[in-house]
Amino acid sequence: MKHGVLTLVRLKRRADFLRVARTGRRYAAPGLVLQVAPKAAPGLSCQVEEVEATLGIGFTVSKKVGNAVARNRAKRRLRAVVADVMPGQAAASRDFVLIGRKATLRRSFADLKQDLLKALRQTKSLAAADARAAS
Repeated sequence: MKHGVLTLVRLKRRADFLRVARTGRRYAAPGLVLQVAPKAAPGLSCQVEEVEATLGIGFTVSKKVGNAVARNRAKRRLRAVVADVMPGQAAASRDFVLIGRKATLRRSFADLKQDLLKALRQTKSLAAADARAAS
């Protein structure tokens, strides 16, 4: 999906989720857990400019959160927060995995946005202009 300057690309393969969990940074906020890792080496057919302008995004919610209805609702809320925050705030050429928690269902949308922004700051994944403004 195309959002402003950056393109959000969904992570769908289990290997991508495992790579981000193994090699990246992690921050747990009350409403979500964010894992961040550098983008995987692109294939030969990918253009470097395309890779720099993309964010890999993956969503996961375990059965601890609830039944299928609750898990799907948590993922929808995380997707909405990501679509609102990530294109303008997140640094490019990284892969992100958001893990839903039980609190994801109860927290207000504004609180979830603040959780994501704080997680981006803590994992040093803010875009360069925002990182200078935050310090």
